Amino acid sequence: MLSPVAFPASRGLTSRMKESSAAMMLLDRAMTQFVRSGRLRITDADGVARDYGGGDGPKVSIRLTDRRLHKALVFTPELSTGEAYVDGTLILEEGTLRDLLMLYEINKRHFPKSRLHENLKSLRKKLRRVFKRNTLAKSVRNVAHHYDISNELYSLFLDSDLNYSCAYFGDSADTLEVAQRNKLRHIAAKLDLKPGQRVLDIGCGWGSMAMYLAEAADVEVTGITLSVEQHALATRRAAERGLSAKVKFELMDYRNMTCSFDRIVSVGMFEHVGANHFEEYFAKIGELLASDGVALVHSIGRRSGPGSTAPWLEKYIFPGGYSPSLSEMTAAVESTKLWITDVEVWRLHYADTLKEWERRFQSNRARIAALLDERFCRMWEFYLVTSEHSFRQRKSVVFQVQVAKALDTLSVTRDYMAEAEKALPHHLRYDAAASSAHNTI
Repeated sequence: MLSPVAFPASRGLTSRMKESSAAMMLLDRAMTQFVRSGRLRITDADGVARDYGGGDGPKVSIRLTDRRLHKALVFTPELSTGEAYVDGTLILEEGTLRDLLMLYEINKRHFPKSRLHENLKSLRKKLRRVFKRNTLAKSVRNVAHHYDISNELYSLFLDSDLNYSCAYFGDSADTLEVAQRNKLRHIAAKLDLKPGQRVLDIGCGWGSMAMYLAEAADVEVTGITLSVEQHALATRRAAERGLSAKVKFELMDYRNMTCSFDRIVSVGMFEHVGANHFEEYFAKIGELLASDGVALVHSIGRRSGPGSTAPWLEKYIFPGGYSPSLSEMTAAVESTKLWITDVEVWRLHYADTLKEWERRFQSNRARIAALLDERFCRMWEFYLVTSEHSFRQRKSVVFQVQVAKALDTLSVTRDYMAEAEKALPHHLRYDAAASSAHNTI
């Protein structure tokens, strides 16, 4: 005889099974339409395997262990794929994460877009300025979320000098260390530095740029960051290299700086400003620059027009982050009295940087898992690989925008940049100390 609660429970189970079956039918129709090149095998949460595609291209097999994914992968594919991979409810049984992303890339034009999906995408784009109101308190929280995880983590996949931004590969044989030094030299040359000048480094990270400029160009540098861990380690590194008299670091938001500087540099920080603050940011640069001042802003950007941050990336990796289009950057400068004096676009350099970061991350995965956990490792590898994919296949580039306070501060030709870059040192006296400090974080 059935118990009083058995029948309702059975009816509820039947209802859930029907719902799961309907969701899987929806996913099946979407994947049939989507996969034209390559082959995708999906084993659903009930253990049923289905094949899609079959032409030339990557061959990938995934297993789903949560029935909710049957619907989620149709309506929020990018967010749900990332979350499921990190949670371990989407398991790669054949192929790699890069293969899965490439399969998506070569077939994405066929993916059936629901009206809900398109409306949400349009709404995110329209409201990006509302959601990117990065107040001082919010900026501190956003920075802590990403940069105050662990200095040791970053030492396990960055170069020995801890540069956490796009490297500049002058040759395919360049190591990450060489390519990061190339970047520092390239930016230093654009700043047209003179001995004794005062330089502000906005978003100084662990201090690599500030220390390079101080020693290579004999300037005084103030680096500012909102990251407690970055500030502490940057200060220690400067002291270990005997640069404390020429380099200082402060825990400060750029909006609170009041001193005047001959030069301003910002590498990999503009992405955290927020679309709602672009005009404010460049107005502040104009306020802080001396009358003959020059600034160089290095930022991830989008090759197309204004858009919105990928939901998974914003939720888990860079809350409050937004990579601008060039039109948004130039419009913000145009709202000030600054002159745009040079623009350079880097293609593929960041893809190669991210590929090397991910290689180093994987070689140290056991140590990182012990330091944090396995779920964090999956989250971080999804971040690194999807970011590389974006730079290699899709919409991301790097912009270097140079601005000046006065029309005639800089040479009217670009020759001075190449000449200065040749004159700047490839190696500095603190290189050995840098490598040693990297190993003792």
